[in-house]
Amino acid sequence: MKTFIKLSIFIVFLITIACNTNPNKETNTNSSIKTEKIVNSDYLLMSTLWFQKSAEMQAVYLQTYHFAKLIIDNKLNLNNNDKPKAVVVDIDETVLDNSSFEAHCITKNTSYTSEEWKAWVDKSEAKALPGALDFLKYAKEKGVETIYISNRKKNTQVSTLTNLRKLEFPFADDTHLFLRDSVSTKRYRREAVLDKYDVILYIGDNLTDYSEIFENRNSKLAKDIVEKNKAVLGVDFLILPNPMYGEWEKPVFDNNMRLPKAEKDSLRKAILNTY
Repeated sequence: MKTFIKLSIFIVFLITIACNTNPNKETNTNSSIKTEKIVNSDYLLMSTLWFQKSAEMQAVYLQTYHFAKLIIDNKLNLNNNDKPKAVVVDIDETVLDNSSFEAHCITKNTSYTSEEWKAWVDKSEAKALPGALDFLKYAKEKGVETIYISNRKKNTQVSTLTNLRKLEFPFADDTHLFLRDSVSTKRYRREAVLDKYDVILYIGDNLTDYSEIFENRNSKLAKDIVEKNKAVLGVDFLILPNPMYGEWEKPVFDNNMRLPKAEKDSLRKAILNTY
């Protein structure tokens, strides 16, 4: 009987050791790795998938650019200004589709860096977004010039023009392309354009593609500013959808885009409205 009791105690001891050794530790490590992957790039997955594969994305771009034709037709009929007419468009996710860059970040489990972004831009391989080329060619036929104001850096001037010319976008030249220099605000570039042109329409995927009043977003995320300025929507400015990235992210992170990835992930979840 004593031998049996000792043997039983020994077996229990072995089981206890087995339950507290490597298998569970490895599981915890794997779980940590999976979490880190989510933090790095998986947050882009659904938005990029929607942007690349949904018919809804295609429809909303076609719808917007169809509406843009109606706006310029109407404004040209009413306008008596002698200045040359222009439409001002952003480039990325407005006329050119860079979702391949986001897809690259997802599949390689990397995040945005200026070096990685420039490497993509220098390929000059972005595709035209639905309706964009057709609209800008239509505007040209109506005597309306295209001005491209983008926050791509000046060191991508050549590759950006190469990309636009490949796709046969009108006015793809140094005179009509305004890239970022020392400051990211587009205010001064817009003002320079307004000195020469009568701008009849702005199109972009960020509110700051229209006005600097949207640059410093407060805790209300600029929704209050939109409400105050809603009269310009569909009249002077057309906004396009970009769920992948943009100015809307900044107030989520209290305007600190340099936060650690894990902290950004936590803040994304914390700001959600739930029940």
